[in-house]
Amino acid sequence: MEMKKHLAYTLFLIFFVQKICLFVQVEAGDAFIRTRGIHFMLNGDLFYANGFNAYWLMYIASDPSQRSKVSAAFREASTHGLTVARTWAFSDGGYRPLQYAPGSYNEDMFKGLDFVISEARRYGIKLVLSFANNYESFGGKKQYVNWARSHGQYLNSDDDFFRNSVVKGYYKNHIRTVLNRYNKFTGVVYKNDPTIMAWELMNEPRCTSDPSGRTIQGWATEMASYVKSIDRNHLLEVGLEGFYGQTTPQRRNLNPNFDIGTDFIANNRIPGIDFATAHAYPDQWITNSNDQAQLSFLNNWINSHIQDAQYILRKPLLITEFGKSSIDSGFSSYQRDLLYNTVYYKIYASAKRGGAAAGGLFWQLLSEGMDSFRDGYEIILSQNPSTANLIAQQSRKLYQIRKVFARMRNIQRWKRAKAARRGWTDRNRGRRIGN
Repeated sequence: MEMKKHLAYTLFLIFFVQKICLFVQVEAGDAFIRTRGIHFMLNGDLFYANGFNAYWLMYIASDPSQRSKVSAAFREASTHGLTVARTWAFSDGGYRPLQYAPGSYNEDMFKGLDFVISEARRYGIKLVLSFANNYESFGGKKQYVNWARSHGQYLNSDDDFFRNSVVKGYYKNHIRTVLNRYNKFTGVVYKNDPTIMAWELMNEPRCTSDPSGRTIQGWATEMASYVKSIDRNHLLEVGLEGFYGQTTPQRRNLNPNFDIGTDFIANNRIPGIDFATAHAYPDQWITNSNDQAQLSFLNNWINSHIQDAQYILRKPLLITEFGKSSIDSGFSSYQRDLLYNTVYYKIYASAKRGGAAAGGLFWQLLSEGMDSFRDGYEIILSQNPSTANLIAQQSRKLYQIRKVFARMRNIQRWKRAKAARRGWTDRNRGRRIGN
């Protein structure tokens, strides 16, 4: 029975790959990740993102004496087959900022981000870099609004980040500064560096003052256009948690019981937004529920987003954050592994069918000796063997799909070359050579 299932799966992959080969043009080997329909592509091959979050990378790397922790994180990640890291390209105001005032930057912190990018390249890991935070940690939209207030703007709430022209000017300046940053370690300007997979407009944008979704829709449309006016090399995503909005009322019953002014469908349809994202925190979103209810929510949540990315948006989907907190009462590593396994299986099942799920990034990876960064969701690969094993298994499974695709693409190339040679021979058979 197992052999039959394996054979059926192999035949399906052959069919799927042949189908893709009909419309995929082989790209130059420039190492930038692109999208083709519902798939990520890297140099003409399918690309899957089994990865992690590590928001702390730039902060730690800004201190040269601590950079070994960044190197250790990438080294451990690469040995577990992880291919993508998501991290912050912002730190606004406060302690050890990247941007200490609008348009004024801390060179030591920027060198930290330079180092992060150079180490990611060294270990073969692509980066998703976020431009700003919705929350107060590392400054966020609150810091931008306070800067504008100190320059005479009368602003009612932090949500004016999305509306006020002065604040939007500060934010655009930050985008421009990051995109045009010359990396002191690699010698490559960020907007030209294929180590970067994608930019993210904001970590979990929320605008509770406008639950209609129009404010964030307008802001994301404007900012996506601005990013693409400077950088056409890289992919771009909004940073969404995945909550459904007014364009899909039939889906809103899947949301947790709060409304934060985003719209998974409308926001991801914006021109310039290349792929969709969703986060998954059932332990935060449906509190006072048992593990079974949380897993049931998670199943429905991921299924609906995969379907909508595939059939409505027609773009790839990344689950860019997920996890389970060890701080919760009754926590066990077994329950965390169940959640990871659920997310990973949904991604793999979609990927092997040729679907839109393109990977998942768990929250969060730490190196050893970083106890002050623990938040309950942390994974230290050397200290969490059962979860680390699941992570490595997922990397192998996604790699196998990619390898089958590459093999079949090479077969298609060989067949086309053979047919071309045969056609040339047939055209020249019997033709007199010379006088």
